[in-house]
Amino acid sequence: MKNTPKHQGAPWRNFYGRLKGKSLRPAQEKYLDEDLAQLSPGAVDWNENPDRTPLDVDALFGGKPLWLEIGFGGGEHFVHMAKTYSDIGLIGCEPYINGVAMLLGKIRQAGVDNLRVHPGDARDLFDVLPAGSVSKVFLNYPDPWPKKRHHRRRFVTPEHLEPLSQVMAPGAELRVATDIKDYVRQTLEQVPRHGFEWLAERPQDWRDPWGDWLSTRYEQKALREGRTPHYLTFRKHAAG
Repeated sequence: MKNTPKHQGAPWRNFYGRLKGKSLRPAQEKYLDEDLAQLSPGAVDWNENPDRTPLDVDALFGGKPLWLEIGFGGGEHFVHMAKTYSDIGLIGCEPYINGVAMLLGKIRQAGVDNLRVHPGDARDLFDVLPAGSVSKVFLNYPDPWPKKRHHRRRFVTPEHLEPLSQVMAPGAELRVATDIKDYVRQTLEQVPRHGFEWLAERPQDWRDPWGDWLSTRYEQKALREGRTPHYLTFRKHAAG
């Protein structure tokens, strides 16, 4: 799917991907109606915030460090991190409304309250996050866009990495998990160009998952189909 922001002052941003899949179950519709608005991080949409007033992240999470998950899928890793690190505030971005509905059900079940949900394009959130406000970012199994002519649609391109780098604090950590070898190549090529250092020193550093990792349903599917996960860790340079 391809779309652009409706507000006349918004930049031209193509979005490729699904926004909705099969029909939602009644319970999922209920989650969206009852829970999504109160879990919003604030005015992110261009029509709600045309002046792009920055979010007050200190007020949002009581001064807790801010982490960000981009494309949380069904939300299992996102909720796991919120449960594991109660002293952290997390914002998750996901434009696929079926995934958002799945997440909301998991939030109810887990009873966590240290997270917020942006059901849309991460670039719109980057517009309103204060510079240097994010201390850790997760990009888990992003859409691989396997055809060569579609590689420019991947997240690991300047259109996404430049604003991402701006909102991350010096020394902040970026984690990328993918099972697509060419996505690994592009990640290692592009991410260091935007102010990051790859932290791997030995093969185990990208072959073994992080100690607090929760294997997602996407990863389990990749393993069943014989693909090898890669776990890439970057650090934002202290200067720049």
